[in-house]
Amino acid sequence: MGQANQEQNITVQITKSFDGLDVDFAKLTKLVKSVCSRFRLSKATVSIAIVDDSEIRRVNKEFLSSDNPTDCLSFDLSDESNRSKASKLFELVVNGEKALKEAKLRGHSGKAELALYITHGLLHNLGFDDSTKAEAKKMHDTEDEILQQLGYGMVYNKNKTVQ
Repeated sequence: MGQANQEQNITVQITKSFDGLDVDFAKLTKLVKSVCSRFRLSKATVSIAIVDDSEIRRVNKEFLSSDNPTDCLSFDLSDESNRSKASKLFELVVNGEKALKEAKLRGHSGKAELALYITHGLLHNLGFDDSTKAEAKKMHDTEDEILQQLGYGMVYNKNKTVQ
């Protein structure tokens, strides 16, 4: 029962300016709420913009001085004085165009690839890092665990052999 109350305090806003990808807003909302609940985030607003290559390139250049179309940008816009408290404000910009291209190359749905990008951005905002091989493995394994639990299957590690 506590988890249901927790989810009621998670607000998810999704906008889509890229039309090439069919998006299941309810399933993505469930994904965001599930990730937040998993990491005991009791109050958050998560805004997600699904954009194309040119728009994410523009945002990447403006905020990170990188002139490349990336898969996901994540921003923690929480009040600096309130960062340790439960209330969070996250903004994700995810590349729907790249999700379609990558999904085709990797042999799964664009919806699954988009869910991977959203999960990846959320995990960054929740303290995960992928700057070292060990941290990246932990992050990607967590992504796949979450995505499998929500019916997307293995996405990141799909084509990797188990060691």
